[in-house]
Amino acid sequence: MPEVLDPQTPGADETVTLIIKHRVKAGFESAYEAWLRNIVRVAGQREGHLGVDVVRGKRGRLDFYTCVLRFSSTEAMQGWLESSQRQALVAEAAPMLADGDQTEVAPINEFWFTPLVDAASPPPRWKQAVVTLLVILPHTLLVPLIWGPLLALHPLLSNYVVATFLITLTIVLSVVYVVMPPVTRLFAPWLEASQVHEHLDSQETSPR
Repeated sequence: MPEVLDPQTPGADETVTLIIKHRVKAGFESAYEAWLRNIVRVAGQREGHLGVDVVRGKRGRLDFYTCVLRFSSTEAMQGWLESSQRQALVAEAAPMLADGDQTEVAPINEFWFTPLVDAASPPPRWKQAVVTLLVILPHTLLVPLIWGPLLALHPLLSNYVVATFLITLTIVLSVVYVVMPPVTRLFAPWLEASQVHEHLDSQETSPR
């Protein structure tokens, strides 16, 4: 069974990511790509699987893959980790891997712009600022308008501190849990311009 490196496993009601790192031996690149497409298809059929992103890079002159699988709960993630399907597929890939199957577990929203590859550096701060602005600005314009009619229903809700708290809370929850994860995936090729980033459809039915 693969080793979970992070001892602080998130709760069952929190979206989690399974981070898998593989360094592929020379000459096995095409075979690994086919294997990767197959395991993405199989994982996509698991209940609670939300999608996967792949970052391709280099480490020690060998192709290096960081795969980030998202699950709706720790239970769903652990079920995939311990499944006979995954164990069989990992055993199939073992001859192709220079360092074996490396896995880590982390909360999906631990930090928006944390680089997925060890050797990578975070995106420039001005790029982080641009993406954050694109997400925050529409919220600051729309959320007060949405809350407006509700805040007018009761004097307590129209209190400046209470109204500001509700509007700010709505913006934070929406940005962190709903909008920022897909936006960072969308802008990943720009944020990580020196790496090859791919979002693989979990519903893909045939390997490449």
